Amino acid sequence: MNLTLKIWRQAGPEAPGEMVTYPVSDISEDMSFLEMLDVLNEQLNAKGEEPVAFDSDCREGICGMCSLMINGEAHGPEVTTTCQLHMRSFSDGDTITIEPWRAKAFPLVRDLIVDRSAFDRVIQAGGYVSVNTGAAPEANNLQVRKEKADRAFDTATCIGCGACVAACPNASGMLFLGAKITHLGELPQGQAERDARVVKMLGQHDAEDFGGCQNLGECSAACPKEIPLDVINQLNRDFMKAKR
Repeated sequence: MNLTLKIWRQAGPEAPGEMVTYPVSDISEDMSFLEMLDVLNEQLNAKGEEPVAFDSDCREGICGMCSLMINGEAHGPEVTTTCQLHMRSFSDGDTITIEPWRAKAFPLVRDLIVDRSAFDRVIQAGGYVSVNTGAAPEANNLQVRKEKADRAFDTATCIGCGACVAACPNASGMLFLGAKITHLGELPQGQAERDARVVKMLGQHDAEDFGGCQNLGECSAACPKEIPLDVINQLNRDFMKAKR
């Protein structure tokens, strides 16, 4: 395929940015989106031009590093991570617009890279359990109902990619926060700190300048791990209970 890429270029957080158009050729439909960007950067290097900076790590849909707005959609036209998006989702001759996440809580670093350490600080505020360490206990010593174990596992699949924030018109991080609250809240180990956890994490969420939630559902629709919208209901219930 031959494509036209319109990519946001910005040398640094204080530098002016602009959309720059690049033609890219000989793209296989079997390439991932990031492999396509690798081809572009190889072509730019060959011409002595500055390659496009973007985040990636595992390229297996696990780490959550790859974070791009593609044609106005978080991670592109498929419900998956950018690294698992393949070029067969596009057609020969397409023009593709590529931008970084746009959120006050995710300040731009360079080109397509943003700083998502706000998520780390939200987790540090209370996204953990305080338990004694040591030898692994017998698996059957602590009973957990299957429906709770399943829900905890499902919400623990959140990889913190930030697609929920990027897709939300308010740049809210409530789906991410709800997933973390629900994951620990469904398990016996998470009960001791349940009230303090939701208060501290929500307070940090607001301090990081994430927007408010209006239950529009764009976050869940864009989530590559399909975190359900009702984790925000669980978050709200836990918060109201903790503040009684």
